[in-house]
Amino acid sequence: MMDLAKSQSKWRHFDHRRRQHHRRTNSQTDTVQESRNKTNSSNMAPIYYKTSPIIPTFVVFFFLVNSSVFPVHSYDFNQANQTFRPTEELQKLQMIRAHLEKINKPSTKTIQSPDGDLIDCVLSHQQPAFDHPQLKGQNPLESPETPKGENPDEMVSENHQLWSLSGESCPEGTIPIRRTTEQDVLRASSIQRFGRKIRRPIRRDSSSNGHEHAVGYVSGQEYYGAKASINVWAPRVANQYEFSLSQMWVISGSFGNDLNTIEAGWQVSPELYGDSYPRFFTYWTSDAYQATGCYNLLCSGFVQTNNRIAIGAAISPRSSYQGGQYDISLLVWKDPKHGNWWLQFGSGPLVGYWPSFLFTHLRNHANMVQFGGEVVNTRPSGTHTLTQMGSGHFSGEGFGKSSYFRNLQVVDWDNSLIPVSNLRVLADHPNCYDIRGGINNVWGNYFYYGGPGRNVRCP
Repeated sequence: MMDLAKSQSKWRHFDHRRRQHHRRTNSQTDTVQESRNKTNSSNMAPIYYKTSPIIPTFVVFFFLVNSSVFPVHSYDFNQANQTFRPTEELQKLQMIRAHLEKINKPSTKTIQSPDGDLIDCVLSHQQPAFDHPQLKGQNPLESPETPKGENPDEMVSENHQLWSLSGESCPEGTIPIRRTTEQDVLRASSIQRFGRKIRRPIRRDSSSNGHEHAVGYVSGQEYYGAKASINVWAPRVANQYEFSLSQMWVISGSFGNDLNTIEAGWQVSPELYGDSYPRFFTYWTSDAYQATGCYNLLCSGFVQTNNRIAIGAAISPRSSYQGGQYDISLLVWKDPKHGNWWLQFGSGPLVGYWPSFLFTHLRNHANMVQFGGEVVNTRPSGTHTLTQMGSGHFSGEGFGKSSYFRNLQVVDWDNSLIPVSNLRVLADHPNCYDIRGGINNVWGNYFYYGGPGRNVRCP
């Protein structure tokens, strides 16, 4: 490892020749609604760092259990039926198509992604958010000023998404939306559960609920936003009913039914997306994942303002073991003028915002910010899952082998970005997934985290 003087010097760009663009063929072809116009995409080059030795800290932590579903009657798509029932199948198909018509808006242009996704360019005022009664007839707001202390020269802007590698983008006045398919909905247990986290009791620990974490967090103050750079990998997910994610949580409430969260990061979720690509995602809830909120743009809520970022689209490139390392920078903060919570991906244009009226406690501020990894462990065959977190390697392996979060910051009452203080770290199943924190002059507050899941110490 470099000595401290070198670690504080200017960083160098990763070798872009190490990028591996995973492509899968798509047997179905779809009509492109308009001739493709090549547009220069803003590019954010990943940045290379060496770090000083890790300083581990371990503390007790109140874990947030992610989960949600509408508390209404739902049709079980995955019910075990040995007999084909044409009437029921027809009703199911009609329900799915009605739901798809609601969330897949008319587009002015469609872009075929190398991974098989279809990206629809939808007029901004026709996006799903404006189905909300309090947003009907409105247009997206103008972008506010970013928090003080935000450094636009911290890294070069890059789109970092697979669908845009051809150079195509959506026209001004539209936003890119990943098209939802019948197959996407069929993988969910019901229409009501599609695009929502699984409903589970909200607890302050997560020792037995199937969700396992390795996280860093701050609490006890008033927080008005958070920022971090998150190392991107493609961890193995053992089955369709599990996921692996790395994200930020901006949290307010009592961890009861009034819990409010805003979430953003990357995830591998075969159930939601039908593949094993790491994808940029968002989530929100205002009632502890019970009846409000959803992933991405799968319900009315988040208002997108950016025509170059597709929420739910695959991230490229991804990091490789002892190879190139890539990360994405995410910033979430509350606009002090209008009270809405905005999202920035990289250092380019803002992605969009969550209107303040969606929330109760977050109309004011957050009382906790959390960073880190989470997996779902369904205990297949009665043993711990093989689903990986982060890179699939433990934190002790360090740079190029373990996944990391770096430059952890929060937004204070004065709308200023400041380094986190008193960062606490904890893994609830450290023999399966662990975490080690540290601080230096280049990465600021950081941690390595992750693990392979089932192993000799995690049966």
